[in-house]
Amino acid sequence: METVYITGHKNPDSDSIISALSYAALKNALGERNYVAARLGSVSDETQLILDRFNAEPPVLINNVRNQVRDLDFDTPPMISPAATISRAAEAMQTAHISVLPVVNEDGTLFGMLSAGDVANYDMECVHNSMIQPVPIYNVISVLEGKILHRGGEIRDTISGEVNIALPSSREHLLFSDKNSIVICGDQPKMLRRAIEIGVDCAIVCQAEVAPEILESAGDTCIIATPMDAYHTVHLLGHSQPISHICKTTDMTVFHLDDYISDVENAVLESRFRAYPILDENEHVVGTLSRFHLLRPRRKRVILMDHNERAQSVPGLEEARIMEIIDHHRLADIETNNPVYVRNEPVGSTCTIVAGMYQEKGMMPTEKVAGLLAAGIVSDTVMFKSPTCTQRDKDVAARLARIADVSLDELGRAIFSATSSDDKTVEAMLGTDYKEFHIAGHSLAVSQITCMDSDRVLKRKDEFLKAMKANREKRKLDIVVLMITDVLLEGTQLLFVGDDESIRHAFNIKDDAGNCAFLPKIMSRKKQVIPTLSAMWG
Repeated sequence: METVYITGHKNPDSDSIISALSYAALKNALGERNYVAARLGSVSDETQLILDRFNAEPPVLINNVRNQVRDLDFDTPPMISPAATISRAAEAMQTAHISVLPVVNEDGTLFGMLSAGDVANYDMECVHNSMIQPVPIYNVISVLEGKILHRGGEIRDTISGEVNIALPSSREHLLFSDKNSIVICGDQPKMLRRAIEIGVDCAIVCQAEVAPEILESAGDTCIIATPMDAYHTVHLLGHSQPISHICKTTDMTVFHLDDYISDVENAVLESRFRAYPILDENEHVVGTLSRFHLLRPRRKRVILMDHNERAQSVPGLEEARIMEIIDHHRLADIETNNPVYVRNEPVGSTCTIVAGMYQEKGMMPTEKVAGLLAAGIVSDTVMFKSPTCTQRDKDVAARLARIADVSLDELGRAIFSATSSDDKTVEAMLGTDYKEFHIAGHSLAVSQITCMDSDRVLKRKDEFLKAMKANREKRKLDIVVLMITDVLLEGTQLLFVGDDESIRHAFNIKDDAGNCAFLPKIMSRKKQVIPTLSAMWG
């Protein structure tokens, strides 16, 4: 089954990580598809504490959902050894109705590529040049369905020479006179004796028996018998050469499973091959790609959790197929090519929505999932003190806590004690819960650190402001804001750099307050800070 990635936003918080994990568990339990929880960034200390508490692994890390070669319905033709005969390769092409075969080494790595054009060109060369280069005797036996009547030496492994068709003719004495010849004849004892007398390299007898006394005098001449007629013998004799004799082994264009389609398209436009080998991460051949495979790539499938804004989502989203959107934020700018299931509810946590979906499906979450969901709600509602928190968040969290047999108060204290460790760099703390917004022509970034001792965090105020200024210059932002939200004080210490006047005006901060001010009752970025700035600029 095709994989569907359930992914939260960039710089994921606990709600984003846990809702993705829990929703994937629900979907897989219902047996719908192969759902995989994914993340777009590192796991914060707070989230890791929650995962460790309930013995859960973090979602897989993905960097983008751009279309890759592995997303194409590429061909998986038979793969053939360079030692196999041209005849066998031609037969494989005909059976599989294909015109290109990958030629692989014994360990599965690429040796070369053989096309029907290569075989046709070789046949044309044979028309003008009847010389057969050294070819293994057993290749000839296999292709001609024949047998060796006389080997012509114990260490004889190959035959070679100019092909002469010595059928009955009034001028048959002019057909050959060189030892370096391969003579093809029928039931012609006289002709066969003459070939042996000259000492030709090989005599191939078509549809006839050879007298024992002739074989006894064969000397160094190899004698082979075949049930085929002379026409087919001549044609197939050239096809007894190993594929390595004619396949392309240099200047090949190859692709890997992880190559992006946009890059592949450019490379294909610059070349004229019929098909291209595809290699895996171990350089083993897994298939071939042709131009028509690029016309309708199979797009990756994603479900967006805890966001519906392109700037917050996974890179390459425009190449993916969005299956669902589950969120509790404002509607933003995500567009889809097809109708999708969208669930956006005015609650304090996406985990609350997911918990409700378990109930709607008639499924009781396990203790592990219930504990994770409860922790996600406690985290995103700031222990139910955020203005985004609803009575439904509280009721759902209480129910989940009973299932998981945990204390919400104790869980909250453990969560918010892990967010501001002194051994973390300010850059790491700023990036833990970081989001960028574009509002009415203004670009801003807002980080949030939720803790239970804001005074201790504020001791590093100068470090924070310096890092924020550096980030503003690097990202070319108008404003960079840091919310140090104190659960116990039920307010936020607001640090800001950039367009100071707009921030002061929006939150009624006095001009002499510097770049830091305490905002009582301000707990939510999405419901209090962003809407306030949007209203001012709108």
